[in-house]
Amino acid sequence: MFVERYLKQPIAIDLKEKMVFISGPRQVGKTTLAKTFLTDKSDRYFNWDNRDDRREILSARWPAENAIIIFDELHKYKNWKGWIKGEYDKNGDRIHFLITGSARLDIYRKGGDSLQGRYHAHRLHGFSVGELSNIKSNIEIGREIDFPSSFDQNLLISLFHYGPFPEPFLKQNERYLRRWQRERIDRFFREDVRDLESIRDLSSMELLADMLKERVGSPFSFQSLREDLEVSHKAISHWIDVFERLYFCFIVPPFTGSKIRSLKKLPKLYLWDWSTIDDKGARFENLVACHLLKMKHALEDQEGFEIGLYYLRDTSKREVDFLITNEDKPWFAVECKYSKSNASPSLFYFGERLSIPYLYQVSLEGEDDVYDGRVRVMPAAKFLGSLP
Repeated sequence: MFVERYLKQPIAIDLKEKMVFISGPRQVGKTTLAKTFLTDKSDRYFNWDNRDDRREILSARWPAENAIIIFDELHKYKNWKGWIKGEYDKNGDRIHFLITGSARLDIYRKGGDSLQGRYHAHRLHGFSVGELSNIKSNIEIGREIDFPSSFDQNLLISLFHYGPFPEPFLKQNERYLRRWQRERIDRFFREDVRDLESIRDLSSMELLADMLKERVGSPFSFQSLREDLEVSHKAISHWIDVFERLYFCFIVPPFTGSKIRSLKKLPKLYLWDWSTIDDKGARFENLVACHLLKMKHALEDQEGFEIGLYYLRDTSKREVDFLITNEDKPWFAVECKYSKSNASPSLFYFGERLSIPYLYQVSLEGEDDVYDGRVRVMPAAKFLGSLP
């Protein structure tokens, strides 16, 4: 099964103008996507982890004619930012630089001059319902989502079980999935974390990674994690920040506003790979969170919009799983239910209090698509199929 990745065309357009950075989780397909741009004999691919390639990179001997040069994991070079700035300023009129890495290249920097104005950044996500369905997303900011007339429930079930990463999803083999999960987390700590950070207590950090799977979808406190691991608050905060920068997890903060008595401090945390989560309800909520984050990043990276991803919860414990905003104004809210159920009263409450234009409740197992004039209750496969 061949899947042309959703960022192929946007990156091709951006490469004509500036450098392009592609960041994303380990094994999400960054290198595979980048190599699809190697179409001319002058084009080159270099991996900083390869000793011979490192020598070639630092020698800076590029083709005399127009070419695409790909650097993989260049951010592991201490002075990468200043070095690539100089190469781009000198050769950018004929050499198109494409840089990939498993760290957040747009913000993860070790000093040096700014690259501002010299690059476009894209964050590559794993597979989603919309991408695998080959449905062209037609999202208009602030407007109601245009849902497809048909949807593939089996596709969503496969994603739910095997996760968003190309290798295990395309294999769809239980044994392969288990081995892939173990090997990925081992390489994540032994290579990504160790290469980029000075972590003294790596074993406790690995324990934290295991603990986070059980806290997905629930407001969590750093204090609780600190007590469980018997480490400092500073250490926990630093480790979570490293996990975020290396695309292991992401944080969804609570939405705050004067019209609701909202929680102001406790965030929710989700994993980039939901296949490791045992609880089915939490795994489904994580799957939806990743789809919404993918939409958010696509609209920001490709179109330049300011999109927010939050959750709603007040002091009376009313809660809605997700709120999407555009320039800090509510756009639509989403409540996740693993099984079919009636519309959540919290959706009605927050919808009225915050004047949220569109309210959706999605379920993994439900098949009915019902709209009561305020909340649309629908199958998750149909909802998610409309997103990038």
